[in-house]
Amino acid sequence: MGGWSAEREVSLMSGEGIAEALESLGHRVTRIDMGRDVAARLADAAPDVVFNALHGTPGEDGSVQGLLDLMGLTYTHSGLATSVIAIDKVLTKQALVPHGIPMPGGRIVRTETLFEGDPLPRPYVLKPVNEGSSVGVAIITDQGNYGNPIAAASIGPWNEFDELLAEPFIRGRELTTAVIGAQAMGVTELRPKSGFYDYESKYTDGLTEHIYPADVPDEITAACNALALEAHRVLGCKGTSRSDFRWDDECGVEGLFLLEVNTQPGMTPLSLVPEQARHNGMSYAELVQKILDEALA
Repeated sequence: MGGWSAEREVSLMSGEGIAEALESLGHRVTRIDMGRDVAARLADAAPDVVFNALHGTPGEDGSVQGLLDLMGLTYTHSGLATSVIAIDKVLTKQALVPHGIPMPGGRIVRTETLFEGDPLPRPYVLKPVNEGSSVGVAIITDQGNYGNPIAAASIGPWNEFDELLAEPFIRGRELTTAVIGAQAMGVTELRPKSGFYDYESKYTDGLTEHIYPADVPDEITAACNALALEAHRVLGCKGTSRSDFRWDDECGVEGLFLLEVNTQPGMTPLSLVPEQARHNGMSYAELVQKILDEALA
């Protein structure tokens, strides 16, 4: 848990919750806040299985998975190849769209070109290619205060990343579906109290309303479940994943788009996978044990 990504604090919360659940089930647990000495610490611990509670890079992008593979250690969640693809929003599109999974169009842009003109008609979204938890996401509108063209002095992801993914903005509603094992857990709608479902809204209590089951037509629930399962299968996810959607509710099923697949979704008290599991009759400890059992199998 932990590490040095932008999602470090969330990972520490996930890891502590998982460790306490494992101990409540009778497992002997070693907590490792990942540093550059992680291989030596893993060798000293000699675990039967590693529960990977890291979020973002390098714990979710295949780096840690490759290390664990080299060390011959069993670990939870998705493997190296799946992690490499799913953390990269462009590779994810290349993997999923040919299988009929609708995702927004878009293209990679060099940051400096944003100060010359818009890469897409406004409104559009700019996001890092390989960050999670809505880190570094900006919605560019005609009424926004970033400038037109975007001003280099404005605070946004262009201050941190050399390249960004530009996608058309999809109006409508934020939906998410967890997959645990081979079962889709239904649909939660996320309604931020203000703005959009960004990092602060995700991890600050009271800033986002979680509605489960989402008040959407049955065909949308069925589509989210089916698309989340298919994305989980095509990417080769293990343990659990969470698929995030935008739905333009004026367009029916044609307005539903998969945004990304999270291969190491959060396990904090506010996180969506434990919440959906609970609604489906699975306690937090049972969820942790189920993820562990799949890794050991």
